Amino acid sequence: MNDTTDVKAQLRQQRIETPSWGYGNSGTRFKVFAQEGVPRTPQEKIDDAAVVHRFTGVAPTVALHIPWDNVDDFSELAKYAIAQGVELGTVNSNVFQDNDYKLGSVTNPEPGVRRKAIDHLLSCIDVMDLTGSRDLKLWFSDGTNYPGQDSIRERQDRLATALAEVYARLADDQRMVLEYKLFEPAFYHTDVPDWGTSYAHCLELGPKAQVVIDTGHHAPGTNIEFIVAFLLRVGRLGAFDFNSRFYADDDLMVGSADPFQLFRILHEIVQGEALRPESGITFMLDQCHNIEAKIPAIIRSVMNVQEATAKALLVDAAALASAQREGDVLAANAVLMDAYNTDVRPLLAELREETGLDPDPIAAYHRSGYFDRIREERSTGQQAGWGA
Repeated sequence: MNDTTDVKAQLRQQRIETPSWGYGNSGTRFKVFAQEGVPRTPQEKIDDAAVVHRFTGVAPTVALHIPWDNVDDFSELAKYAIAQGVELGTVNSNVFQDNDYKLGSVTNPEPGVRRKAIDHLLSCIDVMDLTGSRDLKLWFSDGTNYPGQDSIRERQDRLATALAEVYARLADDQRMVLEYKLFEPAFYHTDVPDWGTSYAHCLELGPKAQVVIDTGHHAPGTNIEFIVAFLLRVGRLGAFDFNSRFYADDDLMVGSADPFQLFRILHEIVQGEALRPESGITFMLDQCHNIEAKIPAIIRSVMNVQEATAKALLVDAAALASAQREGDVLAANAVLMDAYNTDVRPLLAELREETGLDPDPIAAYHRSGYFDRIREERSTGQQAGWGA
């Protein structure tokens, strides 16, 4: 096992971004479930994100979603976030909700629709300029439902053209991170369906284009840790969207479906020396808390990532490398399993106390009375949620 002092030192550097939309109302394709105390404005989403950071100590940024988080003055919104103890992070674009995008956005056969979509992406960079955000996250629902509906090759050409225009608008200290998704809402083919497609486009664009891995966007049985290792090796892993899924893109709490998979992913991150903030990788939650309370679920999710990370840091790298070189299959696997089976909760509780935090973030949140206050203060008005 690695020295716990070194493990704690690395855990202190960990940063996990929370999503503004995770604090709003969400649901299934059949119903959005309203909860009490849900934010009504981007400022109130930031308030909730600041509470998560206050109790966990490792969630100092909150991602925006445009237009869901539109405000009159983004510079003022950035100042507001800082005043609450957090900063604005990734800017997420939205080219999937307007009626015009029924047949796609940047790959739509209609030039006018493509222009509208590209202009939205460019406007998101304007937001980045005002907020100091580094990353523009791109996810496209574009694809087709039926064979012959559109030319697959031409859609790739349209995608490349759009990405090139957006890439050219980025400042030197800005990046685009390109997400992929196996399917849905397009059921015959999706224009960016996998990491290979994302990687190929990023490679063509240049070093400011990186791949986003959403842990819920893969076919069952996909070895996500292999994708992590490959993209780290070639320097193209830009960000994570952490969540869990049982069947498809369920957006469940990270680590809830397969905590061992989360550990294996974080093991590759640790082995690739990519945990530190200076590695450039953004670790972000991308979840919809439909039936569970929002803020406690996000705190629990942050803790899940911390626990998986702590276990990955406990892997005896020297013993693992020795067993691998000697071809000792069982010994190598045992090194990993010893770390995974370690109860790291006492270590993390100790770390929190050492940094002035409550050892039990969720219990501390419940004791704070924050929910009772926001339930009262936000009892009127339009709650934020999907599309708002």
